[in-house]
Amino acid sequence: MWQIKRDGNPDKAPTPPAPNENTEDRRSSHQYLDLKIELHRRLLELINLQALETMSRKQIETEVGEIVHEQLALQKHALNQAERRALVSDILDELLGLGPLEPLLKDESINDILVNGHDIIFVERQGRLERVDSRFKDDRHLLRIIQKIVSAVGRRVDEQSPFVDARLADGSRVNAVIPPLAIDGPLLSIRKFAKKPISMARLVELGSIPQSIADVLAAVVGARRNVLISGGTGTGKTTMLNAMSAAIDHAERIVTIEDSAELQLQQVHVARMETRPPNIEGRGEISQRDLVKNALRMRPDRIIVGEVRAGEAFDMLQAMNTGHDGSMTTVHANSPRDALARIEQMIGMSGVDMPARSARAQIASAINVVVQIARLADGTRRLTSLSEITGMESEVITMQEIFRYRIMGRDENGRMIGHFEATGIRPRFLDQMHAHGIDLPSELFRPELKVG
Repeated sequence: MWQIKRDGNPDKAPTPPAPNENTEDRRSSHQYLDLKIELHRRLLELINLQALETMSRKQIETEVGEIVHEQLALQKHALNQAERRALVSDILDELLGLGPLEPLLKDESINDILVNGHDIIFVERQGRLERVDSRFKDDRHLLRIIQKIVSAVGRRVDEQSPFVDARLADGSRVNAVIPPLAIDGPLLSIRKFAKKPISMARLVELGSIPQSIADVLAAVVGARRNVLISGGTGTGKTTMLNAMSAAIDHAERIVTIEDSAELQLQQVHVARMETRPPNIEGRGEISQRDLVKNALRMRPDRIIVGEVRAGEAFDMLQAMNTGHDGSMTTVHANSPRDALARIEQMIGMSGVDMPARSARAQIASAINVVVQIARLADGTRRLTSLSEITGMESEVITMQEIFRYRIMGRDENGRMIGHFEATGIRPRFLDQMHAHGIDLPSELFRPELKVG
C-alpha cells in the first residue's frame, strides 16, 4: 500500500464542490475543473513519480483513488462512488496522459481534434465538425499539455519557435501554435492515427474506391510504377499511401522519409527516418532533402516520402529516375495537372538552375501515375482521378486519365451522388505490368464501366 506516496503529512486538502446528483453537470462545471486541477497539483507533491514507471495503470488507479479519498476526507466532504471514479479517471488523465484530450483520443469515431483556445474544442466525425463540451482550465493548462506532447518527441515550442509539428506515441499527427502567433490562446490540431491501418479492402468498403480500381492500384505498385498521390488537406493522402504500400513485395527494402512519422507500412524490411528541427540555437536541423540524399546511400529498393513540400522534390525525382522504381510520395494539389505544376515549382526551390522544359522532362520521365483524391462537400473522401503520364509534347507534359469519379448531385439527405467510370483509354503501364507477371482484364478499362 502507498507505493507511490511520499513520506510526510499531507497539507489541507482542496475543497470539493457541493454534492450534485448530475455527474455530467459536475464534470463540465468550472468548479469541477478547479477541483481536478488542484488535486492533480496536490498529487504531484505527494507521490513518488519514479514509482509510476514500474506500475500498471490499474495499480496507479487504486492508489491514486485512495489518496484522492483521503484528501477529500480531510475536509469532511464526500463524493458518491460514480463521481469519485470519474474524478480519479480525469486526474489519471492529467497525471499520465493529456488531460481533457484523453477521452477524445480514445473515441474511435473521432478523426480530428481541433482546439481553439482553452475553452473551445471541435472534433470531426464522419467528415463533419462538431463542438464538444471538453475544455481546459485556462491557457496555461492547455500550454502545459502542448509542452508535454512536443517534449516527448524531442521538439520545443516557445516564443522563439511559436509553432511546431509533432506526433503522439501512437503516431497521431500534431500541430501547435502558441502566442504571439495565436491571438486568442494556444491552437492545437490533432489528426488521429488509425489503430488499425486502413487497407485497400476497407477503402473499397467505405466507397472511396471500387474494387476494380483497387486492383489497378495494387498492380501499379506491384509493377514498380512511380506514384504521386495528390489531394487537399484532410483528403486522405497518407491513408491512400499506406493502403497502396501493402502491395509492395516483402522482400524489398523500403526507406521512408517524413516530417512526422505516421506511415504504417506492413512490411518487415522498412527503414524509417524523420526530420529534425533546429535546436534553440538554430542549429542541427535535418531536412527532408538531407534525408532523401542520405536514403540513396542506404541501398533502398523503394523510397517513400510522406509529402514533398520544397527542394526535396528534385532529389526525389532523381531517385525515381536512377533505379528506384516504385517510389511514392504525396503533394498538396487540387488536380493532377496542378500537382505537376507544384512539383515544377518545388524544383525551382531546390536551388538548381534548370530550364522549365528540362524540369518538366524530369517530371515526365520520373512520375508514371498520378492519383487524385478529394474530400467531397458531404465529408466523404473519394479517388476522383487516376491518370497516367505519357511523356512530353513540345513544352507540355502529356497525361491521360484512366478512371474518374463523376458527381451527379445530392440526395435528400445531402449526400453526394456519383459513380466511378473508365474513360476507355488503355494505359501504357499495362506493358510494364505484363513484364512483371501481372495481367489485368481489358474489361476494366471499357468506358461503360460504372461503379457506385
